[in-house]
Amino acid sequence: MAKNAVENQIIEYKSIWKDEYLAWICGYANANGGTLYIGKDDDGSVCGLSNAKKLLEDLPNKIVAMLGILADVNLHETSDGDFIEIFVKPFSVPVNYKGEYHYRSGSTKQVMKGTALNEFLMKRLGINWDSATIPNASASD
Repeated sequence: MAKNAVENQIIEYKSIWKDEYLAWICGYANANGGTLYIGKDDDGSVCGLSNAKKLLEDLPNKIVAMLGILADVNLHETSDGDFIEIFVKPFSVPVNYKGEYHYRSGSTKQVMKGTALNEFLMKRLGINWDSATIPNASASD
């Protein structure tokens, strides 16, 4: 099996599907987009999926139900085995998975918290600190 590209900011390889990978899809949607391959080893070699056709049916529905977004889910059949490609475009609105906002940075997935989350949400919602309202504040404050 020939090696493909290595994992990076826009490419991630997983040998099997786990629902927790919806967080990776969320991270791509909140960053610059990317592609998640299911049925490939960390070096990009196809290891194959026994349930690829079922995943092709299930994954688009899971992505919509859990994240509220659409992603391109494609089946690739090769002599080394089948694999799934999930292409996620970047979204201009914040996307969350189970109430958490994930972000793809380098070849990792980060959970945004605190100031980073506030800045991300404000930027995506088109709000800046000057226009943000503060409850119970008055002009004298």
